[in-house]
Amino acid sequence: MLPDPVDPFSAVADPRRRAILEMLTERERPVNEIVEHLGVDQPSVSKALRVLRDHGLVESLKRGRFRVYRINAQRIKAVHDWTLIFEPFWAHQLSRIKAKAERRVRSKKSATDRPITIKENEP
Repeated sequence: MLPDPVDPFSAVADPRRRAILEMLTERERPVNEIVEHLGVDQPSVSKALRVLRDHGLVESLKRGRFRVYRINAQRIKAVHDWTLIFEPFWAHQLSRIKAKAERRVRSKKSATDRPITIKENEP
């Protein structure tokens, strides 16, 4: 059964396929370059590329004797758009982290601003 071309999420679930997508954000690449970068065998890379291609996340083009792969930005956008629904959670978390960091800075600053009192020993 072929993967549903409308749902790219199963394709990006695999870490190796995500690594390939990350590589392809820089520029289009031939299979042998992907193999070398990932340090895995060529059949494994070809299988991962086939899944990405079947889901429409990458395209393959003929460049002379070689076949190169590049990202299909429109299909990747579907993944991006879906993840945007979680952005309020990230923003909330970042706001909490920022507030906590600012409290720590204020706390440390107020501790260093206090005058130091030295008690003399009484006889």
